Amino acid sequence: MSQRLLLSFKGGRSTKSLPFSSFCCKLYSSRSCNEVLSNGVASRKKEKDFEHLFKSCTKIYILKCLHALLVVSGKAQSIFIGTRLGNLYAHLGDVSLSQKTFCMIENKDAYTWNSMISSYVRNGNFRESLNCLNEMLSTADVKPDFYTFPPALKACGNILDGARIHCWVSKLGLEWDVFVAASLVHMYCRFQSSNVAFKIFKNMPFRDMGCWNAMISGFCQNGNAIEALSLLNEMRLEGIKMDSVTIATVLPICAQLDDIVHGMLIHLYVIKHGLELNVFVSNALINMYARFGELRHAQKVFDDMIVRDLISWNSLIAAYEQNNVPEKALKYFHEMRVNEIQPDLLTIVSLASSTAQTKSFHCCRSVHGFILRRCWIQEDVIVCNAVVDMYAKLGFIHCSRKVFDEMPIKDVISWNSMISGYAQNGLASEAIEIYNMMKKCDDVAPNQGTWVSILPAYAHLGALREGMRTHGHVFRVALNLDIFVGTSLIDLYGKCGRLDDAMSLFYEVPRMSTVPWNAIISCHGIHGNGRVSLKLFNDMLGEGVKPDHVTFLSLLSACSHSGLVDEGKRYFHMMEQEFGIKPVLKHYGCIVDMFARAGRLETAYRFIKSMPLQPDASVWGALLGACRIHGNVELGKLASDNLFEVDPENVGYYVVLSNIYANYGKWEGVKEVRSLARDRGLKKTPGWSSIELNNKIEVFYTANQSHPQCYEIYEELSILTAKMKSLGYTPDYTFVLQDVEDDEKEQILTSHSERLAIAYGILNTPHRSPLRIYKNLRVCGDCHNVTKLISKITEREIIVRDSNRFHHFKDGVCSCGDYW
Repeated sequence: MSQRLLLSFKGGRSTKSLPFSSFCCKLYSSRSCNEVLSNGVASRKKEKDFEHLFKSCTKIYILKCLHALLVVSGKAQSIFIGTRLGNLYAHLGDVSLSQKTFCMIENKDAYTWNSMISSYVRNGNFRESLNCLNEMLSTADVKPDFYTFPPALKACGNILDGARIHCWVSKLGLEWDVFVAASLVHMYCRFQSSNVAFKIFKNMPFRDMGCWNAMISGFCQNGNAIEALSLLNEMRLEGIKMDSVTIATVLPICAQLDDIVHGMLIHLYVIKHGLELNVFVSNALINMYARFGELRHAQKVFDDMIVRDLISWNSLIAAYEQNNVPEKALKYFHEMRVNEIQPDLLTIVSLASSTAQTKSFHCCRSVHGFILRRCWIQEDVIVCNAVVDMYAKLGFIHCSRKVFDEMPIKDVISWNSMISGYAQNGLASEAIEIYNMMKKCDDVAPNQGTWVSILPAYAHLGALREGMRTHGHVFRVALNLDIFVGTSLIDLYGKCGRLDDAMSLFYEVPRMSTVPWNAIISCHGIHGNGRVSLKLFNDMLGEGVKPDHVTFLSLLSACSHSGLVDEGKRYFHMMEQEFGIKPVLKHYGCIVDMFARAGRLETAYRFIKSMPLQPDASVWGALLGACRIHGNVELGKLASDNLFEVDPENVGYYVVLSNIYANYGKWEGVKEVRSLARDRGLKKTPGWSSIELNNKIEVFYTANQSHPQCYEIYEELSILTAKMKSLGYTPDYTFVLQDVEDDEKEQILTSHSERLAIAYGILNTPHRSPLRIYKNLRVCGDCHNVTKLISKITEREIIVRDSNRFHHFKDGVCSCGDYW
């Protein structure tokens, strides 16, 4: 009976129904079974082959049987045997049984305590590990050794836990043990205290390869790339050779510092010392070359590999995906499947991104189906996030939302993906709605990605007050100086007409990269401060920051908005000749826009014909818009014909051509274009203007009659119109695009959305206070003249942001100089 009870130790499946001797025979080989047990009792032999029994325990229920045998044989009381049982329970994933076995050992030594601490750490029970250490330290008859502290340091959840353990290490004189010191270095680096870690490292009397690697890795984790390379040079001066871990740690630093020469020198070292066959090293080389865009070198490293693991395939697929070569990424995914390598989460993330780059909805559905068939979308939030992002990048935001709503678990990246998806697809209001939903979730805290996603949405709507409130949240979590969050704030204030605030933020954030420079150059450009943009560009070069393609896009756009044609031509040539940046269609579009705005329409058209790239909608659209401004009907018709071929679904181009015809009274042409748009199922985007007052954004549509203050608004506009006419104002009916009588035309002009928003602002704000208006379309010429006069009559500054740029109206003058 006692034997049967022992076999049921902790519920070992159906063990209690079988005789004790049968289990013992299963545990032993056929050769040793009879030697160990006879008729259900312990063997008469003095020595038993327990080593073989331990090796046989691959399942918990078998281990329980062995435990029962050891209890019967009297061996369970042995410190060594008891500790080994505890370790084996932990190895098989049952920490609870491990802990109970540990408690049954009466005279525990340091080895026993160390084993239990390590068992907790291996199974992720970090708090229990620290509690176990504290219990050990409070036991006077057991002295910790240098095996005690390294696992406990891994378990630290914060730097205070680590500092307490460091005090014990110092008190026991173990600080200079190489393993303990290396663990302290790791711990401090993990909590961004690389200065403390380096002090420990420098004071070590002896350093092995692991210590050097730990400190170099620690500098990398804390963003101290230069210090990491400096330490690497010091290591080599001491005659210590780099190993595979050192190389894999240092190669990402070369990419971070944009130092491909250093990276290639390390590659030479790898070849010279025969490390190129190390899979770990080869994978790091592929990733390094991918970061530099050197896909040819990354491909060669991959091709030369004799053994490839899943990380090798993932690295190459990600290399092509990150460098916008989705076809190659998909090709190697299929090759990976042919080689019977099973994809993991990272593979799927790269695959989803590559598929989004192909702009193929069919491929997206295939990837989604591939994921669904493996039930990954229900099991892993990372895969769900990748699918949400994939559909959003393709513009199928309703599919993104459907996947998002069905996610069983949402983390902060899930919310960020949905917010950025809406924002990137021009749905700023929906992005803000999702952000407000996120704030109600107690288990999700906004992070850097959240702020970078939501701030552009506020900027798009001109929601300055909400943006400022978010700025306060950012400041409280000390992310205001983060380069990406800081740049988003610069963009917010710049696009909300607060250039002074944008400049103040610009001088606060780190300016070693192009990101903040590009933002502030662009902000001044859309405000018509082209000369300031050029000065900032020169300041950027003076600070040693190398411009990128976005810098020149911002710069050329600034030249276009300010009529700086000669300067724009010079910078366009500088881009390729001095900086080796090949122009893309957006750069060509800026030059066309620059020539066209300046009235040089034929020059713009000749430039288009000389382009080495096939013109897209942005190029022809720039020409068409200028044809409307300068009244060139024939060239406008030519530009629109090309637009209807490359982008037939954009209703805006039909509207512009219709307006060109309407300006010259060619009503047959107007009817023809409008009929063509109707036949294609296209509807004109209604014009609206918004103004933010009293924590609320008021939106006015053209000819709006539904506002509660509608009567007062039109009455105020009537009074203002009378005052303007006394100053010589005459309505410009060319901006009325309907074939109606003059009195109706004046009424149509008066009901334009920006005028309604301005009148509402005048009625509801103190005298002489500034007004900020946001309009989704371009300000018409008559409204531009009217707003100048209203700013003079009311002694207010009126800031209007339309779809192209900012207009600062003050004392009857606009900052654009009537050039827009």
